[in-house]
Amino acid sequence: MRLFAGDAFDDLFRTFSRTAFHLEVQDTYETPEESEPLKLFLEGKPDDFDWHQSWLRLVEEATRAGRRVTRARVVTVPHVDYTRWGLAVAELNIAAGEDIRWLPRHHAEGIELPPDDFWLFDDERVVFTVFEPSGQFVGGAETTDRHIVERCRSVHQQVWQRAVPHAAYVAT
Repeated sequence: MRLFAGDAFDDLFRTFSRTAFHLEVQDTYETPEESEPLKLFLEGKPDDFDWHQSWLRLVEEATRAGRRVTRARVVTVPHVDYTRWGLAVAELNIAAGEDIRWLPRHHAEGIELPPDDFWLFDDERVVFTVFEPSGQFVGGAETTDRHIVERCRSVHQQVWQRAVPHAAYVAT
């Protein structure tokens, strides 16, 4: 496995050919760069979203080039604060071109969800997201092992089929 961190991780989103799919399976993330924006949300205060702009630019760049960026979030219902905040922030991602779906955890029964989040690029390589115990994002650990890729492709298909598109999810 290779570890991609910093600019090398960002370059994954500049170099994929067709599709980038992200599966998120945690209800909460403790990343330091999100702590203040989450706090503002919980206090009902405005956020300028400066912290999120580099990601939005990567998504816009990819989708303008005709590549697809998708994300499915497996969430517990009732939602925790982080999920409620994620529902609000998702609007920015969608405006940038990302397709986001939500899967209530109780609807994921029978899907062998991995314990870790991953990115699946072009159905050919998997990059597991790696976090320090403190919650700090470290980067992504890449594999092209065909068995792991196939398992992640299967999970992707099952989750995507059951997941609810963002607009329909927030409408309920």
